[in-house]
Order: sequence, then structure tokens, then C-alpha cells
Amino acid sequence: MQLVEDTVWLEQSQNCLIFGPSGTGKTHLAISVTRRSIELGKRAKFFAATALVQLLQDAKLQLQLHPLLKKLDRYDLLVLDDIGYVKKSEAETSVLFELIAHRYERKSLLITANQPFSQWDHIFTDSMMTVAAIDRLVHHGVIIEVKAESYRRQAAAQRSTKATGLMTSTKFVIASCHFDLMLSFPPESRNVLKKSTRQKLKRASMDEAYMLKVLGASIPLQSSLSET
Repeated sequence: MQLVEDTVWLEQSQNCLIFGPSGTGKTHLAISVTRRSIELGKRAKFFAATALVQLLQDAKLQLQLHPLLKKLDRYDLLVLDDIGYVKKSEAETSVLFELIAHRYERKSLLITANQPFSQWDHIFTDSMMTVAAIDRLVHHGVIIEVKAESYRRQAAAQRSTKATGLMTSTKFVIASCHFDLMLSFPPESRNVLKKSTRQKLKRASMDEAYMLKVLGASIPLQSSLSET
């Protein structure tokens, strides 16, 4: 990938735009590019987009926006992660646009976003500002689109599968303990214990805490009966 193999794109003040659904690794890609740029001798700064916009807003209120933009020029690469979380307000989007316009053909930007360009009207306050911002970003820009299922969703599904397997295994152990326990009683008492076991297993399937409590209580009882 050219972005991490050399710094030509930074020396030419090109931009990088990474699009994709939430949870597909856009932030990790941005961090990797940032780190590699530093390793190759360039200066880079990573920001959550909302944090940088807040910083720019505060500077504007103190009449220090232009000095701050000049200060940020020391970085060959400026990263704005998750630009879609910037609120659509005059105060926020105006300083965001000023940043984009200021760095145009001067220094590089790397931006990650959940929304495609067609939805950037939800970020900027009017369509003219949206078009102007996009035009400056893509003129000397590389666009990367990540097409994948959310890694967070995949991890959650795996945890859910493991939890279901654990619940099933635990219920099996409980059933085994109660079965061994029933064998220790006279035949006339076993029907009563069978009914009790079915009821406890039904409740255990709805209440994991109760399941573990029953499991903890059953094993010592079984051991004590085995010893007598």
C-alpha cells in the first residue's frame, strides 16, 4: 500500500479519505498510517474529529483561530477520525471548513467517515459548503472504501455463542449431579426428586445465577453421599 510505503503523498500535500460502516477498522487503518508516517520521518497528529473541532471553536472565540491553523501546519499529516460525529451547526462546521480550506494544497489530511459524500449535508450547514469541502479534499486525494462486516458485531456474536455453549454445559452438569444424587435415595423418593430437578433446571435456564448456585450446592452434597 503506497500510503505506508513512502511519503510522496505527504510531500505532495495529498489527502486520504477512508469510508466504511462502523466497526470495520477505519480508525485502526488511520492509526497505522499515522504511525508509519512518523517512522518515515514525517510529523503527524491524530485527533478525534469532534475534539479537534472543539479546539478550533475555542480558538475562534479567543480570536486565535488563524494562529492555531498556522501552528497545525507543523504537521505533515493531520488525522480527523470519525468526521460524521461533528454536529451540524454553524459554529462547528464553519471552523471545520476553515481547516480544510487552510490545508488545501498546503498540508495533508486523513479523514475517516461512516457516511459517503452523498450524506455530508448532514455534517455541513449548507450544500454549497459541503460541495466546496469535498472538492478540496478529493482534488488531490486517495479514497479508500472499507467493505466488511463490523468486527465488534462479529466479536459479540462469538461471545454469545460461547455463552450459549457454557449455559448448555452447565445445565448438563447440574442434571448429572441431580441424577447421581437420585440414585442415592430409595426408589419411592426418586419420583419426587425428578419433579424437583425438572423445575430447578427450568428456572436455571432463565437465571444463570441460580444455575451456578445449584451447581455449587449439588456437587458437595453428592460427594458427601458418596463417602457414606
